[in-house]
Amino acid sequence: MRNNILCLLCALLLSGSLCAQHRADQQHLTDPNSFSFIVFGDPQGYTKYDINQPLFELCTAWIADNVENLNIQGVLFTGDLVEQNENIVRNRKMLNQTSKQMWEWSSHCLKRLDGRVPYMIAGGNHEYGYVRGDEEFTHYPEYYTFERNPKSAEHLVATFPSRMGCQSLENAAWEFNEKNWGKILVINFEWAPRDEVLAWAKNLCNSDAYKDHLVIVLTHTYLYELTNKLTDKENYKIKSQNFGQQTWDKFVRKCPNVRLVICGHTGHPDYKHPGSAQDFKNNTAYLESTNDAGKKVFQFMWNIQCLGGGWEGNGGDGWMRILEFLPDGKTIKASTYSVLFGISPMTKHLAHRTDSCCQFDMVIER
Repeated sequence: MRNNILCLLCALLLSGSLCAQHRADQQHLTDPNSFSFIVFGDPQGYTKYDINQPLFELCTAWIADNVENLNIQGVLFTGDLVEQNENIVRNRKMLNQTSKQMWEWSSHCLKRLDGRVPYMIAGGNHEYGYVRGDEEFTHYPEYYTFERNPKSAEHLVATFPSRMGCQSLENAAWEFNEKNWGKILVINFEWAPRDEVLAWAKNLCNSDAYKDHLVIVLTHTYLYELTNKLTDKENYKIKSQNFGQQTWDKFVRKCPNVRLVICGHTGHPDYKHPGSAQDFKNNTAYLESTNDAGKKVFQFMWNIQCLGGGWEGNGGDGWMRILEFLPDGKTIKASTYSVLFGISPMTKHLAHRTDSCCQFDMVIER
């Protein structure tokens, strides 16, 4: 009898029945030979209230759990990991965490990804200065170092000094080599990148080493919601600032291989119809432009912070943007999925957005 029980236990262990968790809404690529990048839009709403913070960790835990299933090559954060960079006064009308508590929680959540998958973080306005990006100092390099995530370090190929004059990951380039897509270069920028940063990126993209790479740019401010126009002349006091229009004119349009720009920053809630199609339109943007070489450049904005009930809501309802790179070497399928709704059989029917602003294809002809 004892031997029979042992045999049964061994069989269960070998089959994975004891350790496998049932997924209410397991996500899959449309093609098993695809790979993906996850775009994480402005998570500051998760960090600024302690009651929202577990949602941030749920999101990063979900990403870590799906690295193999979705063949995730990297996670692209559009900036604003925190609501304020340097603040100790807890204004309960807009937050109940100090800046240190917010930085520490974002760092805690991203530990889920360390050693599992590379991630790149654009500098957002809320990560600079005392409140919202008017000064040049930031705690970004204290929490997100080169040594922190070995998976990211494997892909880092270039950096440019920060506004504080130190080497950090605020301005960085990352190289990926995919079977059907060839070499890809991802470049992330500091908040409102300086002229010298754009010049560095332009020279890098046009250099012999990277001129044949497909380049993806990750920046914070670039597109306005609804109008889909490039941001321009925002009301910030930070020195040497470039927004969407200037970034396009000085850098993007001049580099034939820059074909995709991803940003966050803008958006606003629809308090009368939360969760509606209009609510998502208010927090997304999409633009196709032609660069100086006659190539199409795809640009989109994705910001989740208002999608869980507005500025003081839950921080984003667990929404993720999944970019699936198909094995044809030219098609990127964008889809929008809620980790929060997808975790339960009772709400998984709400976990997928099929609005045109949330589900679309981008075909990059090389």
